[in-house]
Amino acid sequence: MVPGRVLMWGALALTTVMSACGGEDIAADHVASYGLNVYQSYGSSGYYTHEFDGDEQFYVDLEKKETVWQLPLFSKFTSFDPQGALRNIAVGKLTLNILTKRSNNTAAVNKVPEVTVFSKSPVILGQPNTLICHVDSIFPPVINITWLKNGHSVTEGFSETSFLSRNDHSFLKISYLTFLPSDDDFYDCKVEHWGLDKPLLKHWGMDEFHPFWNLCFSVKSRTPCLLSPILRALNFTLQDFLMFELILLPKPFAPSLQDQPFLTPSHLRAQKRSVF
Repeated sequence: MVPGRVLMWGALALTTVMSACGGEDIAADHVASYGLNVYQSYGSSGYYTHEFDGDEQFYVDLEKKETVWQLPLFSKFTSFDPQGALRNIAVGKLTLNILTKRSNNTAAVNKVPEVTVFSKSPVILGQPNTLICHVDSIFPPVINITWLKNGHSVTEGFSETSFLSRNDHSFLKISYLTFLPSDDDFYDCKVEHWGLDKPLLKHWGMDEFHPFWNLCFSVKSRTPCLLSPILRALNFTLQDFLMFELILLPKPFAPSLQDQPFLTPSHLRAQKRSVF
């Protein structure tokens, strides 16, 4: 933990004024956050984003000084000068220095992030898929999200969003990992944050989809047991039986995301409510 760290984050002045007079109670069909910018004294210099209904439209890469669109197609219809974001970050830095000198350096309360891992689409062995690590309730917005495969760090095939704002002034971040489902592989989303006493590992593996296969793994070593073929055969038999029962019952509603070109945070939140 870094003592005396100071973090300042801000949004539009309009948002601040509305909050003071109960603006959070105003009902609206759509909500846009234009120019959400953060400057911090720890780690990277900060970030600048535009959001619409909780989805990121674009962010400004402060190091490369360029605008990065969530959907590249948007750049064909509109543009944003990254210099505007750089000016806002410079103002934030100056303001932070002033506030630091006038404050008593009391640290903000670190929230404990909420982590969920799930697949983009139904898992089929040998079919490419995407794992999603959904990290919510982040404050302050300083976090490390990494992936492990069979206990080893993953160095390619992953990406993540910038910080997305929440109504309670915390933040959301999502990490994606492309993978090929296999019986022999398991994955962990590793999250490091000041609100955690130690790194948090959120596990995902095929054994979670096959309850009888759990008996084939040691808690410590996950070494396959000799009864694996028998248990797998038994599992397939039970699956056939359960599938037969599902046909006789009313089909439950289960939204599919396979036809969507990409997953936005609002879509992910809807999927979480349906699945979990």
